[in-house]
Amino acid sequence: MQYSMTGYGRSERKTQQFLIKSEVKTLNSKFLDFSPRLPKELSSKETAIRNLVTDKIKRGKVMLVIELEMEADENSQAHVDEKLFKAYYDKFSSLSKMVNANDENLVKVALEAPDVIKSRELSEDEIPWDEVENTIISALEECNKFRQQEGEALENKLKEYVQNIDKGLTEIGAADKKRDEHIRSKIQKSLDEIRDKVKVDENRFEQELIFYLERLDISEEKVRLKQHLDYFMETLNSHESAGKKLGFISQEIGREINTIGSKANDADIQRTVVSMKDDLEKIKEQVLNLL
Repeated sequence: MQYSMTGYGRSERKTQQFLIKSEVKTLNSKFLDFSPRLPKELSSKETAIRNLVTDKIKRGKVMLVIELEMEADENSQAHVDEKLFKAYYDKFSSLSKMVNANDENLVKVALEAPDVIKSRELSEDEIPWDEVENTIISALEECNKFRQQEGEALENKLKEYVQNIDKGLTEIGAADKKRDEHIRSKIQKSLDEIRDKVKVDENRFEQELIFYLERLDISEEKVRLKQHLDYFMETLNSHESAGKKLGFISQEIGREINTIGSKANDADIQRTVVSMKDDLEKIKEQVLNLL
C-alpha cells in the first residue's frame, strides 16, 4: 500500500476550560520538513510535538497549527487597563474636538487600542497536555487516512501507465520481427542487383551484415525493459512506502526506452517509443507525490 505525500487532517477536543484545535496539512518534500504554529503556552512542548509528527509521518512538508481557546469564567475574564483606556480616550477626544468630528464612537476606538484589553496569562501547568497530545494524534491519523486514499488513486494511475508501456513493448516486439525481415530483404535485394557487376566476398559480406544487424538489435533492451516494468509493479504492490525507489526504477525504464528509440531505425517503433515516453513522464510526475 502506497501513501500520497499530500494530506489533511483536523481534530477538536473540548475540556472544561479549553477548546483545543489541531490542523495538519502535508505536501511534497524530499525529506520531513516540519513547520509548527503553536500557542506560546506550548513552546516548551515543541520537541514532544515534533516526535509525535515524526512517528506518524515519515516524509513530506508538514504544517501543524494548534489553537487553544479558553472558555470564559470568573478566572479567565479579560483585564481592562483603565488608566491606559482613559489616556487613549482623552487623547482621541482632544483630536476629535480639534477637527470638529463626532466623538460618539470614541469608547469603542479606545477599547480597541493596543494593550487596553489583555487576557489573563496562562501558565504551562494549566494546559491539559494529555488532551492536546490526543488532539494532535487524531489529526495526524486523519491526515494519514487522507494520504492512504490519495495513495490508492495514485497507484491505480501508475498501474495504468505501466500497463500502457508494457502494451507498447509488445507492439515493439511484433514490429521488430517485421523490421528484421525488411532489413534482410532490402540488403539481399541490393546485393542481387550488384552481384553480376561486382565481385562480392560472401564471407566478408556475412560478417558485415551480422555487425550491422547487431547494431540495430534491441533484444536485450526489450528484456531489460520488461524486467524493470515487472519490478516496478512488484514494488508498487508492496506494503512498504517506496516513492524514492519507484523513482529510481522509472529512471531505468527511461534508459531502456531511449536506447530502443535510438537503435530502432523504424517508423512504427519510433511512434510507439514516443507514446511510451509520454506515459513514462506521467509516471515520474506521479511518483513524486508518493511517500
